[in-house]
Amino acid sequence: MRWHDPCVLDRNSPERGRTFKGVFMKRIFTSLIILVSLTAMSFAGGQQDSSGASESKVIKAEALPEVSDSDLALAKGPNGETAVRASEVELTDAQVQNVKDGQFKAALLWAGSGEWYNALSKGAEDEFARLGVKVVSNADAQFDPAKQATDVETCMALQPDAILTLVVDPVSGARAFRPVVDNNIVLVFADNGVDGYKAGSEYVNVVTGDHYGMGRAAAELMNDALNGEGKVGFIYHDADFFVTNNRDSAFKKDIENKYAGMSIAAEKGFSEESATEEVTNAMMTQNPDITGIYVAWDVAAEGVVAALRSGGWNDVKVVTHDLGATLDLDIALKGNVYGKVADVPYDIGVTMARSAALELIGEKVPPFVVVPYLKMTSDNIREVWNQSLRKDPPSSVLKSLK
Repeated sequence: MRWHDPCVLDRNSPERGRTFKGVFMKRIFTSLIILVSLTAMSFAGGQQDSSGASESKVIKAEALPEVSDSDLALAKGPNGETAVRASEVELTDAQVQNVKDGQFKAALLWAGSGEWYNALSKGAEDEFARLGVKVVSNADAQFDPAKQATDVETCMALQPDAILTLVVDPVSGARAFRPVVDNNIVLVFADNGVDGYKAGSEYVNVVTGDHYGMGRAAAELMNDALNGEGKVGFIYHDADFFVTNNRDSAFKKDIENKYAGMSIAAEKGFSEESATEEVTNAMMTQNPDITGIYVAWDVAAEGVVAALRSGGWNDVKVVTHDLGATLDLDIALKGNVYGKVADVPYDIGVTMARSAALELIGEKVPPFVVVPYLKMTSDNIREVWNQSLRKDPPSSVLKSLK
């Protein structure tokens, strides 16, 4: 399950009902408070675009950095598979022609919707178009396992040769996608697999971000934010989820072992992102000397920022993962949020499409593929949005960068 939420730019939402998340009125209220505060800070006269995005065109991005050797060595797939860089998943001209000659059809079945999913889907669609593969279905399960099962049944009637998916959760996904496996349809996962499935048997591969690298990069950002010295609050995702577990653990490990001037003063987990405001209030009240807070993902960090603002802890710096209009505006205005780490969903989609195409023509495909990450501060917000989501940030953020 990707923890995404249809109401936010972030892909992380259990949110992600993850579907751990769900859509919480409290969260919406918190977001509104933060936005009102930030708008006042930006002297923007309260003017803000209603869409949350400047335009829908796909922006051509600069080449991404490669996943480092050290990150690659740490990264392992759901069943312990060795990681391979996404740049190694390519098709020759002859292979592209073979795919075109096959006149294949594909379906895209996602767990949710939002900017992250839009970029993921666009990457897959663009690559399939280049390869001559017809996309016959593009569905959003709204983080509902039952709806995802229905989406599978519906798309099966269209007889796709391949299905790209991000499952709502590994347990329900094992049941929902059994008809796909039984009908020998090529199956490619984003982020994580499902219970009991193995690469090369039930599915082709998993394509995902460099989660260990993202966690380590978050530790680097925290080190920069605190100038190498300070006490850190660690607010992690307290659930068994492949992506967040790897990112959180990598951050904590590096803070404890790599940066001598920093230490974790308090840590607390959450399973619902609406809980992070209360967690932060308690953490700061009990540990007023904390100068930095790590949060597992963007939307969950909104509650953290709300607590810091209401409590007057304006100097406490926040580091988190994933892009989102509300907190990216805070970064632009140099508020509590110092920086973020983001993966690259467009490139994940491209690599998934390539993996499916190679499998369709009988070529060998690596079982676990990782895509690079990007670090973002106030200095490179536009560039990171362009590379990660292939679009500009919302106009409210762009105005604050001028």
